[in-house]
Amino acid sequence: MDSSGHGTIALPREMATAPLAPTILIVEDDPALRTLLMRLLREEGFQPLSAGHGAEMARVLETNTVDLILLDVMLPGSNGFDLCRSIRRESDVPIVMLSARDDETDRLIGLELGADDYIGKPFSKKELIARIRAILRRTQNGQQASQPRGHQQMTFAGWSLDPGRRELLSPDGAFVDLSGAEFDLLLAFVSSPQRVIGRERLLEMSRARFSDASDRSIDVLVSRLRRKLAVTNQAESLLRTVRGVGYIFTVAVERR
Repeated sequence: MDSSGHGTIALPREMATAPLAPTILIVEDDPALRTLLMRLLREEGFQPLSAGHGAEMARVLETNTVDLILLDVMLPGSNGFDLCRSIRRESDVPIVMLSARDDETDRLIGLELGADDYIGKPFSKKELIARIRAILRRTQNGQQASQPRGHQQMTFAGWSLDPGRRELLSPDGAFVDLSGAEFDLLLAFVSSPQRVIGRERLLEMSRARFSDASDRSIDVLVSRLRRKLAVTNQAESLLRTVRGVGYIFTVAVERR
């Protein structure tokens, strides 16, 4: 049970320092598969990020350095081929395409557009991890990792958040110790400021860490994050509950 007396999950303490694990961005519109992949990658020692479509992928890449992208082909809006072409105009980050379209023509298109590998669905978890590790071995030292295209520092209401170092500084310059889940939650909010984030999206993110995540566990996590932000008495105004929907991060976020 957590300190609030409502605990339904046990949140592990994690170091709020720069992660050494390779960062893998999953671009997949199927929430269940996205959650499965995030859990698998985390279990295998990677740091997964996720996006459901191209616009979300772009936002993630603006604020994170990514070591490899798992890119689904059948996506809403711009499909995986379009996104692969777009990524290659600006970055050499390794791309592994995932698709139920596993005929030879699609595989050739993907590879000719610049993908490093093409894996058909359904796929073996072990084979997927082996292929990711093989590609990362070839791109050691991060020389092909995506470079942040925006500014690493994100500031809001006097606070400063560094996604790369996974550090949060309060308005008075003090480091705020966040668990991994708390940091991921805050990063999700500041990446989509002044927009409502639904409980389903937050629940999906939590299930990648905790298989028994529930609506109640989201409330507990938000409550903990609010307490960490409460040093300036801004917590309630920064994170507002939207009844029946989810939460909204109310202030503007600047990147520098």
